[in-house]
Amino acid sequence: MGEFSAAESSLLGRYFTNLDRPVFALRNLPEVVKGALFSRYSKTEKSLRRVLLEEFINQPDSGFDRLAGSPPADDDMVAVRRAEEFYERVLVGYGDDSVAELAGAHVAVEQASTLAAKALEDSRIGISPLEKSTRYVRFDRPGPDGRYLYHRGPELAHPDYARAADALFATYSNMVEPATNAIRERFPQDEGETDRAWKAATRAKALDLLRGLLPAGTLTNLGLFGNGRAFEYLITKMAASELPECQTLATDLDRELSLVIPSFVRRALDDRYGRPAADRMTQVRKRIKALAPSPLAGEGRGRETEPSVRLIEYDPNAEQKVVAAAMFPFSSEPLDKQQADPAAVLDYLLADRSNRRQRAPRALEHAEYTFEIVANFAAYRDLHRHRMLTQDRQHLGTALGYDLPPGLADLGMQDAFARAVEGAAEVHERLERELGPAIAQYIVPLAFHVRWYFRANLREVYHLCELRTTPQGHPDYRWIAQEMFRRVAEVHPRLAGYARFVDLGPGDELERRKSERRIDEKLDVLDQRVR
Repeated sequence: MGEFSAAESSLLGRYFTNLDRPVFALRNLPEVVKGALFSRYSKTEKSLRRVLLEEFINQPDSGFDRLAGSPPADDDMVAVRRAEEFYERVLVGYGDDSVAELAGAHVAVEQASTLAAKALEDSRIGISPLEKSTRYVRFDRPGPDGRYLYHRGPELAHPDYARAADALFATYSNMVEPATNAIRERFPQDEGETDRAWKAATRAKALDLLRGLLPAGTLTNLGLFGNGRAFEYLITKMAASELPECQTLATDLDRELSLVIPSFVRRALDDRYGRPAADRMTQVRKRIKALAPSPLAGEGRGRETEPSVRLIEYDPNAEQKVVAAAMFPFSSEPLDKQQADPAAVLDYLLADRSNRRQRAPRALEHAEYTFEIVANFAAYRDLHRHRMLTQDRQHLGTALGYDLPPGLADLGMQDAFARAVEGAAEVHERLERELGPAIAQYIVPLAFHVRWYFRANLREVYHLCELRTTPQGHPDYRWIAQEMFRRVAEVHPRLAGYARFVDLGPGDELERRKSERRIDEKLDVLDQRVR
């Protein structure tokens, strides 16, 4: 006989993927219930399904049916709030901060600037972001009011800002179709290539060439999935931002997440923890800034810097540490006493990887590198999503120069691109003097260079460089990933030698063509299954 009666099974079947196997998933449960359920689960010998049945479903005070049953009527919200308070008491009694990692939420953030999107995505642990792509989406579609979509907050009520942003968008918009048509003439549709794949690849090429015209104030959409603990810290950090837009987003996120995971974000902006933490972040930023004034502020152009990737720091003993870490689980000796032939250990550890999805083992985390990069902000935007490393950037400005995509010269469009970017740079200099470096970032086109650093271990270097050097990648971030790998290979050739899926070649001229063809092949397989 099973663990549950027929009536109990009928009741529980809605909330679990199975009732008779040791591995199962939860479904149809609110986040607050799942978090409270797991927190209680850690301190009882009962099965999870039994805990839900006896301590939640059958508990008169839990109000379980209010939260997990049919949607409540408007006049039933008081009862729902009482039910939520029951689960908050469970969380207080049985968990610490880590309990907030047991419940999560999906949040959509629309019409946020690219700058604000970077701030939202800067939380490395516990949040997974997905942002609208400049490669696949045109950004010149007007809003409901007929205006181009860029951030227009009151902090940017400068007469030159809208004029410069409109000029950038107008240039972008005027060039999209001519660039696309010219690219299609240069790369005609191949025999057997679908119309969909060819059009997608050529349009992506055009948008890749023109994305540097978009200002950092360009509005974008992004989706975030994260656990409660990560969201709570994100809200607090956004509240401490020097950008008013981010401060507003902190309030918006707090309000919306309080409707779905209230127990896990209640401290984000409260007077005891959240607000004092945000105030402290603000004060720390101001004090450090006073000690290190930016030499770029108000100085304008004239110090253009070529794109570069510098290896600032590495461990000369990294290979020995990787070998010791690989040996450690299979040895009885201390970590610093491991002895083995490095060539043999590394060969056994890495030599038989047959594709980049066979992840490098954890031992490679014992080799660490610090890179300083100067490249355009669009490339930073692409690489910023690699969260399993330490990174930070300087303010986006115009003093370091900008990139003029070489493909534009082939299309005869480089002069219009340069005029628009230079015009925005002139306005940026005025905004920087009058509004400050932080607010002035909004008008800077993505083509301009920014300086940032990565501190990454070798395991992440493998992942980043093998992924970001694939031929279909954007040339700008491909070059950065290739240069990062070359710097590692210079100091640790044997460790780098096993990353055989790093592509140091020139890449594809029409980057997305092969990828779009593979999509067609997959679609064909799915169609055949349906038939």
